[in-house]
Amino acid sequence: MISFQNVSKTYENNRSVLENVNLHIKKGEFFILVGPSGSGKTTTLKMLNRLIEPTTGNIFIHEKDIHDYNLQELRWNIGYVLQQIALFPNLTVAENIEIIPEMKKWSKEKRRKRTIELLEKVNLDPKKYLHRKPSQLSGGEQQRIGILRALATNPNIILMDEPFSALDPISKNQLQDLMKQIHKELETTIVFVTHDMDEALKLGDRICIMKDGKVIQCDTPNKIRYYPEDDFVGQFFTANKDLGLYLHTIKDMIHHELLNDNLVNGAPILDINDNVGQLLDKLLTVQEINVIENNQFIGSASHQTLLQFLSIKQKEEVRAQ
Repeated sequence: MISFQNVSKTYENNRSVLENVNLHIKKGEFFILVGPSGSGKTTTLKMLNRLIEPTTGNIFIHEKDIHDYNLQELRWNIGYVLQQIALFPNLTVAENIEIIPEMKKWSKEKRRKRTIELLEKVNLDPKKYLHRKPSQLSGGEQQRIGILRALATNPNIILMDEPFSALDPISKNQLQDLMKQIHKELETTIVFVTHDMDEALKLGDRICIMKDGKVIQCDTPNKIRYYPEDDFVGQFFTANKDLGLYLHTIKDMIHHELLNDNLVNGAPILDINDNVGQLLDKLLTVQEINVIENNQFIGSASHQTLLQFLSIKQKEEVRAQ
């Protein structure tokens, strides 16, 4: 769906920001760009809506060069969420969400119906929030509105540039879960920039690791962990003490016969292929999780289950050393 072909960016002082980047992002993929400061990840993201132009190389969306699209239409059809939430302070929540639909000449009724639908999706009561101003919202609520504004016209692509890095841990975790849910429901292609390894592992279908304007490795979280391209990749991820936890799946727990047999009424649900990091996030707020495979209940996991699993993995690592 999105293709970078030999893309480089050099500024007038001969400072190279990107060097011969080649990437292919699949339709419906949650694609993460991660790397240290100055690695070129935000520059790569901004090239997709032409906020930054490449010096050399080509970028394609749906096999069409982005320069062959009308610039205004290109940007209207790509959602964009920033770390700086950037809501218009003089506009209401509804007016902020409806900016692009109004520019696209949607009827007032259609705009408002869409706004109400989106607010309900993120558990914000339309009766309470439609007419509030951004100053009346918490940071997490403001970022929710920023996400809804990007989703308002059902774009095929959403760009997210470190959108949660300024939020408190609880709001950050909630919005990460929200984006996973939205991505699963809408199957939108998301390109997401972060420097947070935990966030990359939690959200990404694939992760592209960048350094000094170059793509070092682009693969699934598990392959990057177990088959790092070089020492930089290995150190970049193993520096996080919880990495091993995040990369194991709930299926690994089943292999050790750790799940409980009882169905817990009202408990959150995770799939067998979700990772143990996601289980940990859920168990911060509840006592047990129901696990499904192909939409069928197969067992439940608790704090005790997780502790048993960690103990087993620690012993395995010791034996392997």
